[in-house]
Amino acid sequence: MRRKAINSVRDCQETLSNAVAMKLIESGLIETVNKGAIEEQIGFCLEKLTRSDDFDIDYQMAPYRNLVPNPNVVGLYLTAFVVEKLISHKDVVDIYGSDEEIYYCINQQVKKFIPE
Repeated sequence: MRRKAINSVRDCQETLSNAVAMKLIESGLIETVNKGAIEEQIGFCLEKLTRSDDFDIDYQMAPYRNLVPNPNVVGLYLTAFVVEKLISHKDVVDIYGSDEEIYYCINQQVKKFIPE
């Protein structure tokens, strides 16, 4: 199931990155000066996810694996990226909300494109 979800990202990478970026900004969880840059960074993250091996994926998600019961691997990977890496991007003013709120916002969009 996990590998299937990761592989299905390839089919919807661009639309998923757009949807996630838009939802994070609309929800007020990310304040940015450039929405396109956020979408691009999320797209790069999704591309990296599809090329990473299981160890690298687990390593990235390790601090967040107990965030919610039975998390979606794509949603959790993106959450880790937003909280740890995107926060230091030059176009991000600030990131608001708890890790859990960010995960639920991201996962809401992921579920639209990648059925569980």
